[in-house]
Amino acid sequence: MKSLYFDCFSGASGDMILGALFELGLTPEDVTEGITSMGVSDFRVSLEKVDRAGISSFKAVVDAPDEKNHRHLSAIERMIGGSALSPRVKRDATAIFRRLGEAEARVHGTEVEKVHFHEVGAMDSIIDIVGACIGFDKLGVEQFGCSKLHVGSGFVEMAHGRFPVPPPAVAELLKGFPIYSGDIEGEL
Repeated sequence: MKSLYFDCFSGASGDMILGALFELGLTPEDVTEGITSMGVSDFRVSLEKVDRAGISSFKAVVDAPDEKNHRHLSAIERMIGGSALSPRVKRDATAIFRRLGEAEARVHGTEVEKVHFHEVGAMDSIIDIVGACIGFDKLGVEQFGCSKLHVGSGFVEMAHGRFPVPPPAVAELLKGFPIYSGDIEGEL
């Protein structure tokens, strides 16, 4: 059984997860092929070598158009379901978006089918999430673990206004997980 462990000291965003998967053997072509099968064409995934505190690693760079449209869960599920992605990638990516939708629905007091995604419905976020699922599948990752989650501090501007860190939907997703906050301002 292959396991993947993330040290969440400074957060593990989609591009950081993709970067870690590239270090393990996933290629930008693997991600591009899968995302293209979803009917998406105006994007690019590339690698950038970065140095953080003396440690060299890859960072995934996702270039996608800046969108103003918001997607409902059903639209994202149709994109994933109608693709040539493997059954596991379809299952896992759909489950992630469904969990995000359920958290948003609880926060907004509505049904999951009525939730429209703002930030997480943008194409770069869809590519990050589906790309990570492609990597987990291609690399045979079956088990996940992470350290205590550093959530950041302060406030963040979002589509619905200014919110404390972590914002309400993120706080909903973090229920039951160990978290902490430090001096770093912003959402991690």
